[in-house]
Amino acid sequence: MRASYHLNATLCVAAAATLALAACVASVAHGGHLREDPQPPIVDPGPIGGPPSDAIVLFNGKDFSKFRGERSPEPKWRLENGVMETTPMGGIFSREEFSDCQLHVEWASPSVVKGDGQGRGNSGVYLLGRYEIQVLDSFNNKTYPNGQAGAFYGHNAPLVNACRKPGEWQTYDIIFHAPKPQPDGKTAPGSFTVLHNGVLIQDHIPVDGEPTTAAPLKGVANKGPLYLQDHGNPVRFRNVWIRPL
Repeated sequence: MRASYHLNATLCVAAAATLALAACVASVAHGGHLREDPQPPIVDPGPIGGPPSDAIVLFNGKDFSKFRGERSPEPKWRLENGVMETTPMGGIFSREEFSDCQLHVEWASPSVVKGDGQGRGNSGVYLLGRYEIQVLDSFNNKTYPNGQAGAFYGHNAPLVNACRKPGEWQTYDIIFHAPKPQPDGKTAPGSFTVLHNGVLIQDHIPVDGEPTTAAPLKGVANKGPLYLQDHGNPVRFRNVWIRPL
């Protein structure tokens, strides 16, 4: 009995060792923890709300050098005290084009409230010049849900209304993956994830490639400019930066 017991114990230990070795080999083969992955690059996050070290600063409050006008070679917006403000001279495009990206934009609607619904602090942030995250004074201002502040305009209402009071500065932090045209003529959907004033309002929602209503550019493309819209209301912008992904 005792010899049989020791034999069975030995066999159990051998089997366990074999299984452990097989699991180790499988783990390494499938990218497990034993693989020597490269170290992630170091990025200085910068000051709170400020651009990280690898960001492209599109507007730092000094000039419009990174933008062109929609209706003229140079933007015709106002520039004062480190802030740019829309005018009826059209929107502005970034001179550089982007695809997948992380975007930070700060904006403010007029402190003196005029109008209601879509007539209060209306503007828009368009990725690739095609896909709009709505800018609107949605503080105590009812409108259709997929047209309020933070909406993927005409498609998805924000999960919550996180709008600050009129005149106060607000932030959009947007993770965007562009729709990609495929060799067979179809489009692989992209996505939007958006935080409004630090609150998640769009959670990896699909972007199928159909441009937003009033988008200045049409068709599916791999890259495109950032477009900030003039919609007839004086909306201010500052601290605009982008990280290509």
